[in-house]
Amino acid sequence: MKNQSVIFSLIAFLVAGSCTHSELKENVHNSVTTPEKSDSLIAKVADNETIMARKEVPILCYHNIHDFRRASDRAGGYDVTPAAFAEQMQALADSGYQTILPDQLYEYLAGGAKIPQKPVMVTFDDTHEEHFTIGNVELKKHGFKGAYFVMTISINRPRYMNKEQIRQLSDEGNAVCCHTWDHHMVTKYIPSDWDTQLVKPQKQLESIIGKPVQYFAYPFGLWNEAAIPELKSRGYKLAFILSSSRDSSAPLYTVRRMLVPGAWTTPGMLKAMKSTFHL
Repeated sequence: MKNQSVIFSLIAFLVAGSCTHSELKENVHNSVTTPEKSDSLIAKVADNETIMARKEVPILCYHNIHDFRRASDRAGGYDVTPAAFAEQMQALADSGYQTILPDQLYEYLAGGAKIPQKPVMVTFDDTHEEHFTIGNVELKKHGFKGAYFVMTISINRPRYMNKEQIRQLSDEGNAVCCHTWDHHMVTKYIPSDWDTQLVKPQKQLESIIGKPVQYFAYPFGLWNEAAIPELKSRGYKLAFILSSSRDSSAPLYTVRRMLVPGAWTTPGMLKAMKSTFHL
């Protein structure tokens, strides 16, 4: 009887151990595949007046990076040649600028965290493949990181980034952010659009990179007051406009960026950056 009792006890122990191991495996799997949104280490987000008083970080916005003189024979406002982009990144590095990412910007604006003495953010809109093949390559030469605002309808289409490229950007320490599902203008949304344009692409990107997606860029840089509570309720911590002024009632959701036109020289870009952001 004593031997039988020992055997039964051993079996019970093994069964219990097996269940615990399975649960542990399931929990580990879930922790990897289901990103958790967090308000970071900030105990309390600063008030709007404090945020507005913080010095702005220069944020550059790029769209197409290609030789437009051969492709379309025009200097489009959204087109920058590879040579010009490379020269601009070299100039930033030579001038002592260090790139920061949206996480760092949020910690700085909302919590007063320290950032480099000469910070800059380099951002890319619309998922173009050259952001990976040209933009990312040039950034790496200087130890820079970028923020890539992806409209998810374009993923895997010709001349746009695929899932593997987006995942690699994230794995290499860049920020993958949301730029809506199909670039539909925020100011024209009806109630059903908010989930389609904010949640659908957010979940898709999170499934690709395995990390929270908490930063958003308005298509065409256009926003309205109705967007602010919608963004907040869906876990977005910062939203980016273009050259118009920040709104003092929502500075975290009207963060300014500067579009870099293809017609600018590198000295002209640096001059405009300093003037725009009062450096």
